Amino acid sequence: MGFLRGLFNKKNNNDEKRSNYDEDIGIDISDSNFWEKFGIKLNFSVRGKRALKENTVYVCTKIRAESIGKLSLKIYKDKEEYKEHELYYLLRYKPNPLMSSINFWKCLETQRTLKGNAYAYIERDRKGKIIGLYPINSDNVTKIIDDDNFLSSLSKVWYVVTDKNGKEHKLLPDEMLHFIGDITLDGLIGIKPLDYLRCTIENGRATQEFINKFFKNGLSIKGIVQYVGDLDEKAKKIFKKEFESMSNGLENAHSISLLPFGYQFQPISLSMADAQFLENSKLTKRELAATFGMKSYHLNDLERATFNNLTEQQKDFYVTTLQSSLTVYEQEIQDKLFSQYETLQDVKAEFNVDTILRSDIKTRYEAYRIGIQGGFIEANEARRRENLPPVEGGDRLLVNGNMIPIEMAGEQYKKGGEKGGK
Repeated sequence: MGFLRGLFNKKNNNDEKRSNYDEDIGIDISDSNFWEKFGIKLNFSVRGKRALKENTVYVCTKIRAESIGKLSLKIYKDKEEYKEHELYYLLRYKPNPLMSSINFWKCLETQRTLKGNAYAYIERDRKGKIIGLYPINSDNVTKIIDDDNFLSSLSKVWYVVTDKNGKEHKLLPDEMLHFIGDITLDGLIGIKPLDYLRCTIENGRATQEFINKFFKNGLSIKGIVQYVGDLDEKAKKIFKKEFESMSNGLENAHSISLLPFGYQFQPISLSMADAQFLENSKLTKRELAATFGMKSYHLNDLERATFNNLTEQQKDFYVTTLQSSLTVYEQEIQDKLFSQYETLQDVKAEFNVDTILRSDIKTRYEAYRIGIQGGFIEANEARRRENLPPVEGGDRLLVNGNMIPIEMAGEQYKKGGEKGGK
């Protein structure tokens, strides 16, 4: 437990400044240096909580983390739920004494989304039995490929973890779960999405500031005032101040302004729509959302929405975004937590995605009817999917006709034939 104490327990006064969230998982998103770790150094303040409040980054991170966090991770054997497995409770309910499964997976997916990599330490007892999984701050982990056995001949891959006291711990691959992000160039380390999006975020902030100034000045550039004659600098400043006081702001957007004799106002028709700043703002959101595997409807931008209902949106989100992420988790867990023998015996951990792919009740019941009458779905199987208790006789396959058990199909015709043949 010495290694874990170094990661999770506070050792100095500086740690008092870290949030309760940090005490649990080693991350403080309110830290002023948080976003600088992604290489983002802007004139605008895009760090910590203010950065996550950028609606695209915040919404994308939140939806992805919560979508995976709420899914149940279960162990199966031959496609049947395997509750007797020693890791079932740990994966399904409580990976470690400090957090529940939903917070564990939300933490990991947040790190995968923002940092490109997520890590979890595999704790074992003296007999080698897995007794806990602990997420580790990605910033404190370095993955080393040791082709020349410089560190040791035991492994060609090492994870070096730096704890809160600055001490380095060298871990073998079977001691660390490594979940790579959506983008990787070498298959070994994920890329931080915000490194790539640095320029996009900067442009988005600059665009928003310009839009705010546009609104402040009445939604559009009004025009040019022409004066036949000469004005000294003092007179120009006085006129500019008086004219702006009559025309600026939403309250004066459609009011009438009176000009002194000799002045002529020539309007310029350049609205925000003409300048396409609102469109540019939406494009920025779409670009950010697409990078995180999200769609515009997640950001309440329904201008070009193509889905008719929530069910279609959920299925699209699963196919285009979640399925790949869940596969990353499942394959790493299979490789690190299960033996080769168990894998060959079809023992595996899978996320239950029924809640995501769940159709409306009419569509579901129609599908069950077709499956049951077609003889390839049992009645109790359909009931389990609806969280209903089994019924007697519901574990038998039926076929259409008189809805008799499949092994009895044709018996009634056989008896009738024998009787008529006498």
